[in-house]
Amino acid sequence: MSDGRASSPIERLNVHLAAARPSATYRMMDRVAARRAEGAAVISLSAGEPDFDTPTHICDAAVSAIRAGHTRYTQVAGMRPLREAVAQKFRRENGLDVGWQDTIVCSGGKQVIFNALAATLNEGDEVIVPAPYWVSYPEIVQLCGARPVTVHCGSDTGFKLTPDALHRAITPRTRWLILNSPSNPTGAVYALAELRALAEVLLRHPHVLVLADDIYEHLVFDGLAFHTLAQAEPRIAHRTLTMNGVSKAYAMTGWRIGFATGPRWLLDAMEKLQGQQTSGASSVSQHAALAALNGPQEFIARSRATFEQRRDFLVASLNEAPGLKCEKPSGAFYAFVSCEGLLGKRTAAGTLLQGDEDVAGALLEEANVAVVQGSAFGLAPYFRIAYALDSASLAAACAAIHRFCREVG
Repeated sequence: MSDGRASSPIERLNVHLAAARPSATYRMMDRVAARRAEGAAVISLSAGEPDFDTPTHICDAAVSAIRAGHTRYTQVAGMRPLREAVAQKFRRENGLDVGWQDTIVCSGGKQVIFNALAATLNEGDEVIVPAPYWVSYPEIVQLCGARPVTVHCGSDTGFKLTPDALHRAITPRTRWLILNSPSNPTGAVYALAELRALAEVLLRHPHVLVLADDIYEHLVFDGLAFHTLAQAEPRIAHRTLTMNGVSKAYAMTGWRIGFATGPRWLLDAMEKLQGQQTSGASSVSQHAALAALNGPQEFIARSRATFEQRRDFLVASLNEAPGLKCEKPSGAFYAFVSCEGLLGKRTAAGTLLQGDEDVAGALLEEANVAVVQGSAFGLAPYFRIAYALDSASLAAACAAIHRFCREVG
């Protein structure tokens, strides 16, 4: 305990929770809040959410739902009109032949993932997690009592899992593969041929389920086409959970609506778990999500174009900073920046940069720029930048990073 007393027996935690680590992203957000409370003008490049307002027609739908009295419980798996819209989205955009009964709506994409893993994992099970990974994947696996098997995917493979690496990672204990495209934190996007090559490996291992996290689906750049795994290889659709949501595409992170499609036995298990956990998602948020999926879609193209412009500026700027190297991401709104060239050196304030966590800490304390260390995502020495903020702030952050790097020696 913080006051030095011995822990009381009553303070005993679940062993899996005790072993879990707090989210590095939220820890950095807390540090930013503390620095700002002290008066520092911190530019945060740490939060993974669009800086745009939720489109007006979506907000209006939520207000109308409130005024119409749609503020009561819904079915655990989501109200039927929204589930029908979700099924239509999967048919229209992903070529998946599903009906509304083949869907589930949850309180955010994270709950989709947690429900799926908690409903299916047992002690001794393994989950393959390609690294770099979203910080919550391995922690959720551990909370469910299973073991995350990290497969390192470096810049030499475009930060993507290869068929050979997948084959070597699979064991008789493997229960799931988690595949995120476009990726948080690297922005890597799997091409159709790459997905099919991975599927060929999975076809030889029928005991492995696949969780396709497509939450950044609509943020794909350079004219690239997006494909999801069950679309690329229909023969594994019966053991694939395809997850998505409205948070990134429609700037609705705080509305907390995620959804998925997959085999009904799995969806039934997820619904059973959710029924004893949170029940249905917010009724008002569900009406807003319905307006997002069924309403005008021009917002998506506009925001994607803006993010692509920001990416181009950011990558060019970072690659001019001494000690940094940044590959151009193909999607999402993240850049994964190598800071290897800064290690072993000291900042202007005398901080020795021994690892990427030191770099992230020094950038916050000395340059008033918040990033998240790459080691939190399973690959060092890098740091992640979320370029989901206005162009002026992004330019100011890049200028501060440049000054910081020039003064390292």
